[in-house]
Amino acid sequence: MCFVLCRYHWCWRLLSCVPVGPPSAPKPYRPRRKSRYGGYLLMDYQSGNVLADLKGEERMEPASITKLMTGYVVYKALKSGKIHHDDQVTISEKAWRTGGSKMFVKVGSQVSVEDLLMGMDVQSGNDATVALAEHVAGSEETFVQLMNEQAAQLGMTSSHFTNAPGLPDPNHYMSALDIAVLTRALIRDFPEQYARYSVRSFKYNNIEQQNRNRLLATDSSVDGVKTGHTDSAGYCLVSSAKRNDTRLIGVVLGATKERDRFVASQALLNYGFSFFESRKLYDANTPIVTARIWKGQENELPLGVTQPLYVTVPKGQAPQVSTTTTVQPTIIAPAQKDQAFGDIVVKLGEQEVSKTPLVALQEVPESGWFGRMIDSILLFFYSLFN
Repeated sequence: MCFVLCRYHWCWRLLSCVPVGPPSAPKPYRPRRKSRYGGYLLMDYQSGNVLADLKGEERMEPASITKLMTGYVVYKALKSGKIHHDDQVTISEKAWRTGGSKMFVKVGSQVSVEDLLMGMDVQSGNDATVALAEHVAGSEETFVQLMNEQAAQLGMTSSHFTNAPGLPDPNHYMSALDIAVLTRALIRDFPEQYARYSVRSFKYNNIEQQNRNRLLATDSSVDGVKTGHTDSAGYCLVSSAKRNDTRLIGVVLGATKERDRFVASQALLNYGFSFFESRKLYDANTPIVTARIWKGQENELPLGVTQPLYVTVPKGQAPQVSTTTTVQPTIIAPAQKDQAFGDIVVKLGEQEVSKTPLVALQEVPESGWFGRMIDSILLFFYSLFN
């Protein structure tokens, strides 16, 4: 399928989208020219399904895309009450001297956390980023440890950070897949903070700087997320757009020209919205199956999912979606809330699309000794016939 990225007089095409979903997913045209990107990836926000990628799991230099992880850690500190939006941060000499893009804060000055967040998220200021890291953790080095710990918690297996702004370093890297996972978590966990990424400009110290994400001006459905650039990383962009009830996340890394990252990102988003659809299968915290639990204060244990379960498939193929649940054959109390006791598998035709843990929706404490004794007897006879 010929999928035109742009309509410039020389007209070039998107390279090698590789759908991870069903084999019938549409595949854009594969040209015979060298790639203008290091890699890219397209993910559906609701389901987390990857719709297209090139070197999606390969480690690459992220440049200022790093600031999404910096932001995530700062937002957690805000949510926990460790820091506050109106805190006044004293700008250290280290923050002031940090090279690259700047918010232009002055050494020794007092700047609010909110202004620093605007400086980091809108202006991509490296000085603002280091100042926030120092305010949260006392030093940038300690803050970087928090970044790596958070990456592990989010399941980002191809990422490692050595600094907060994203300055070049051989041991500082992310994959396009990890970036999409992080962006999805950021939108889900901190929607009020995510709104900042759609702000078009910010003025501080009488210096107004525009948001570098051009898609905010050219596509009304785009509301984020972050650009990045260094000589070694090339031009990078994480974009996200919502049309009707569907949100997509696009990642383009290592583009050779600035406009390439925008053209490619727009093409990825258009491709996803044109050829795929998402369907909700189950609500969060709603029983999907009920299992027998032995030796507990309750005899039944409702199982479900902690987040709404969606599936993304090529348009028109939703009727081919099926689900199968597998539950642990013998469940013995106590059971903790959110403890996994099975899986729910989603298939499109005969191909597995996703596998999600079935978890306990409530706690079931252990029963008294008499109840445990009775259930032990019943379980013995039950096991003989099952």
